[in-house]
Amino acid sequence: MADKRDYYEVLGVSKSATKEEIKKAYRKLAIENHPDKNPGDKAAEDRFKEATEAYEVLSDDTKRKNYDAYGFAGVDGQQGGFGGAAYRDFSDLFSGGGFGSIFEDLFGFGGGSTRSRAQSNPNVGQSIRVNIEVDLQDIVQDFKKEMTYSHQVACEACHGTGSAKGASSNKTCPTCGGVGQIRQSNGFFAMSRTCPTCGGRGSVISDPCPNCHGNGTIRKSQTLKIKIPAGIESGSDIIIPQMGNAVANCATPGDLYVRVNVRPHKYFVRSGEDLYVQIPISMTQAALGLDVDVKNLEGESVRINIPAGIQNGKIIRVRNQGLPRYKNINSKGDMYVKVQIETPKRLSLKAKKIMKDLSDEMGENTCPTPVPFEND
Repeated sequence: MADKRDYYEVLGVSKSATKEEIKKAYRKLAIENHPDKNPGDKAAEDRFKEATEAYEVLSDDTKRKNYDAYGFAGVDGQQGGFGGAAYRDFSDLFSGGGFGSIFEDLFGFGGGSTRSRAQSNPNVGQSIRVNIEVDLQDIVQDFKKEMTYSHQVACEACHGTGSAKGASSNKTCPTCGGVGQIRQSNGFFAMSRTCPTCGGRGSVISDPCPNCHGNGTIRKSQTLKIKIPAGIESGSDIIIPQMGNAVANCATPGDLYVRVNVRPHKYFVRSGEDLYVQIPISMTQAALGLDVDVKNLEGESVRINIPAGIQNGKIIRVRNQGLPRYKNINSKGDMYVKVQIETPKRLSLKAKKIMKDLSDEMGENTCPTPVPFEND
């Protein structure tokens, strides 16, 4: 085991890393070193193998606990990965069982497309993902946002068949023999890939459609108005059925996944449905107290009472002035206002005298007694 690297080191994460951090690190490594992207690259193949073995252990609570306690001895023989066998058929990595769920979970959204109904139903096209950005103040209520994207649609000239009108029947693909896939072996592992000649159809077109050149689909620009729900979390997906890509001879297009990214606000910081904002006040205002109007995210003024003697960094909670709770627009989070007391950098002679008289009146000590340190 001496020649094996620590699993945390392999993935580039700390021992306290969360499952999400581990998944993200593995996904990045696996995409970079996948055999499909690096044909014939033995070093990339080894890195892919190493990362997958590490992920299988660290993504499983029991295996990770044993590995943390006993090292490689704690998981020896448990992982279904690559360390214990000279050969592994990669076909099961993509189909379920063992590592299958790993790849389905991790690579469902790769290269601008998403795993969809097409994996279980060959008559459904490929789903795709697009990104849109919205402002924080946009999501205080439901609203619609217009977006334009491109996707593959069935060719109108050939109705998605790829063959010219009146053409003779297609021929069996000479590369895959009609199977639609080819099997490749690279010494250490073997895997099945979509046939590059027929694109998985199992047949080749003898007389291609002149409009789509035999693809069965053409690219089209589409404009949609997307309903964005109030309070949506940044990074959430909105799924629009059958607005993804069509493929040749498929009756139903895939789905469109719209990833909503919420831009940071200039003043407000979001935490779930709660909002945090900071306001400055003067030393005298802090000492005497005051009522102040603070604008919420919608631009409406909210009256807040700042009590006399408030200390710097204290937070005042204002109920029901946060964001609507996602899928529950009638309920809102809170707004938290942090008080920042500003000390004047310049004083007039008169102001200095007033401050000095105040200090003397209060009997302030020039040698303050230390107090416990507090983090914000």
